[in-house]
Amino acid sequence: MTAQPTTVSGDQLTRDALAVLQPGFTGTEAPEWLLRQIRDGLTSVGLFGRNITSPGQLSALTAQLRAEREDILVAIDEEGGDVTRLEVVDGSSVPGNHALGAVDDPELTRAVAHELARRLADCGVHLNWAPSADVNSDPDNPVIGVRSFGSDPDLVARHTAAYVEGMQSAGVAACTKHFPGHGDTAVDSHHALPTIGVGADVLAARDLTPFRAAIAAGSKAVMSAHILVPALDPDQPATLSRRILTGLLREELGYEGLIVTDGMEMQAISATYGIERGSVLAVAAGADAICVGGGLADEQTVIKLRDTLVAAVRSGELAEERLADAAARVRALAAWTTATPRATGERTPDIGLVAARRALEITRTEEYRALTGTPHVVSFAPVANIAVGDETPWGVAAELAARLPGTTSASYTEQDGAELAARVLAEAGERRLVAVVRDEHRHPWMARALDGLLAARPDTVVVEMGIPQSAPRGSLHVATHGASRVCGQAAAEAVTT
Repeated sequence: MTAQPTTVSGDQLTRDALAVLQPGFTGTEAPEWLLRQIRDGLTSVGLFGRNITSPGQLSALTAQLRAEREDILVAIDEEGGDVTRLEVVDGSSVPGNHALGAVDDPELTRAVAHELARRLADCGVHLNWAPSADVNSDPDNPVIGVRSFGSDPDLVARHTAAYVEGMQSAGVAACTKHFPGHGDTAVDSHHALPTIGVGADVLAARDLTPFRAAIAAGSKAVMSAHILVPALDPDQPATLSRRILTGLLREELGYEGLIVTDGMEMQAISATYGIERGSVLAVAAGADAICVGGGLADEQTVIKLRDTLVAAVRSGELAEERLADAAARVRALAAWTTATPRATGERTPDIGLVAARRALEITRTEEYRALTGTPHVVSFAPVANIAVGDETPWGVAAELAARLPGTTSASYTEQDGAELAARVLAEAGERRLVAVVRDEHRHPWMARALDGLLAARPDTVVVEMGIPQSAPRGSLHVATHGASRVCGQAAAEAVTT
């Protein structure tokens, strides 16, 4: 049964409430309910991996949306690297932030972002919820990790600015995230509300530095973080904090662009405030666009949030001028995307592989010999965080099999038990071992498995596709600084030459 509106279609207040929502949906074609809401005033739509099967299909989908509203703002969470929606089926053809930070060539970062934006623009997507400007100051961070350019604020700042400039020069609006910085957390805000306990001076020198650079580079949007930062606001998480969104971001840092929330269905907000109350508080605090749709992707959610915002204005809880201002900012960015020319000229489709090769950090021992024959690849797979997802393949097995036909592979998780090394050795037989890990330093079970493999087979090759925090080991250790498809390809090249 189709939900019925409780406000009058065409009413400006209703249209403003719809304009500030950035909902998702299911399927590879736009459902009728979404087209109806666009006709009624919805100005933004968010895309996820579930909506995309190919560039051609995505182009047809965005054309369907634009047939209803020419300036519809189509957004996507396409960071490249581990977090990809455009290439969710096969893995990203560009490395992520950590690999680019490891190279530390801002011109390369600018070129990668430009090429990625061209691909998005070609498919009709003109707002990208990227880059991550978080300083990965906590190596145990479960949700940022390789999505960050690194742990040095100045490095993160220069690459954030380069990324913003590269993306927007191709006509795609960048959305720098997660303000005021999600790097110093040991909790994933998809599951709970993290707290950052450092002082305001540390925040200013460390976490805010990349956001200042993004603002100076002209970032069209900034995404808020669902984190509690007592030094800035002891009571409200950043997404709901007027002190942080208006006082700090708008007034102190002078930011004039669009403020977008992180997904409101994330547990940090939905389990503490609820998405309805949270959305009202976020707009009142200074947010202009409410991102919802990663988990909730139906018309009932859109109508519920629309009506909640309208009711908040009518009750006096939310100022009508604040809602109107937020809606105007969304429409202004939508207008920018239609007025901004798309990139022209020679494309650089191989720039991702070039960057991935440059990002490799290789440590060899005297005993190392290049892989030949048919190795056995064992991947130790951690539980994927929600931002990354588990639908996108990663590793080096497929790439090695293409270079060394007959290569075999197996994947293991923590649930495979304490005797994992013995099991791997038995299954490998006499074949040379390639062990693939992801953030070994965060997963003691991986470290134990590697201990057992290396004790028995010191000629084992180790490929680290997460943060290379643990000391290199194995006859050859390759740190890729990310798990995108091209990172795997570059690693396969390195261990076979």
